[in-house]
Amino acid sequence: MFFVFNSFYLENPSFRPKNKLFKETIKITGSKSESNRSLLLSALYPGIKILNLSNSDDAQVMEAGLKRTEGTVDIHHAGTAMRFLTGYFAALEGSDVILTGSKRMTERPIKILVDALNELGADISYVNDEGYPPLRINGKKLSRTKVSLPANISSQYISSLLLVAPSLENGLEIELIGKITSVPYIKMTLALLGEIGVESNFIENTISVKPKVEVNPITLVVESDWSSASYFYSIVALSDVGTEITLSAYKKNSLQGDSVLQDIYTDFGVETSFGDNQITLKKVSERPTSNINCDLANAPDIARTIAVTCFGLGIGCHLKGLHTLKIKETDRLEALNTELTKLGADISVTDKTLTLNVSKNINSEIAIDTYNDHRMAMAFAPLALRTSLIINDAMVVTKSYPRLLA
Repeated sequence: MFFVFNSFYLENPSFRPKNKLFKETIKITGSKSESNRSLLLSALYPGIKILNLSNSDDAQVMEAGLKRTEGTVDIHHAGTAMRFLTGYFAALEGSDVILTGSKRMTERPIKILVDALNELGADISYVNDEGYPPLRINGKKLSRTKVSLPANISSQYISSLLLVAPSLENGLEIELIGKITSVPYIKMTLALLGEIGVESNFIENTISVKPKVEVNPITLVVESDWSSASYFYSIVALSDVGTEITLSAYKKNSLQGDSVLQDIYTDFGVETSFGDNQITLKKVSERPTSNINCDLANAPDIARTIAVTCFGLGIGCHLKGLHTLKIKETDRLEALNTELTKLGADISVTDKTLTLNVSKNINSEIAIDTYNDHRMAMAFAPLALRTSLIINDAMVVTKSYPRLLA
């Protein structure tokens, strides 16, 4: 049944498995978040090698973009690549590129990052609308060492600056104004910098990164993607007691914010156990009787998975800390609202929250639109365990899941 994410769903978009008790072992591709960070660092420091690199579309366009120094660089739907490559090309002396992407990418704001880089001495301008890609970037030496940013922005803006910081002659100091969100992703970036020998400090709202001219040869092993694991958590939660899925490769002390899944899904009766670089998810009890309440400010990408799981189990939820979902591949909150409503859900969203009331019935034979958004397709696919449904444009899953390795 795991082909809901792969070729089976592409060939059979309306599918409902008959057996909801099973045991499987699956290898998950490396984390896109860690892969793209590692790729940028390896471009800056050739002594770095990478193992378990993500085979996702995002990582592929990131890797291709890092090989360019001039002309048009098209990153399609890859938001992480847009943010990280903006910082990379800005600090790469002699580069002359136009950084662009899909139509949706040209609607996603990037002004805060561009302003910060220009404040450091970069030469970035807008090809069309101010504040949005495409960007014309003329790489040059960034000589200034201090910059301020709002603390509640996407962590990818901050990580873009942190990743190029050690390559700057005098390093970088970032002051974050206000309450910081997505702290785990900032810490992930700093931890990777630490692995290659870069010194940094994160004290209160100030992050300092010291310069690093060279890096000794080192191999970075990319952990598999916890957000990709979320769909299997949903499958197990929606299945019968006794269902088990083993996933690799995962670390007990993960740097990824989405690893909070192991705690959240205990409320759905799913137990997580760790083995040798792997986790086993097991359904140990029936669905909860009370609603689920979560603050997902540090892990917003798993909001849709949790909401769909709750709907499939006939329970409610209240999720907050979701403000960054408004600027993703699509407006993920409104898209989720639309698609769950089609299935019969009683749901409401604001710009920061989602509330799902208890629903006893699930409409069948509903076509789920995916909005060019891989996570929409994958979040809804596990509902095939509860009803027959259709996933439109299922090929969007290649952004994260070009294939599964059983």
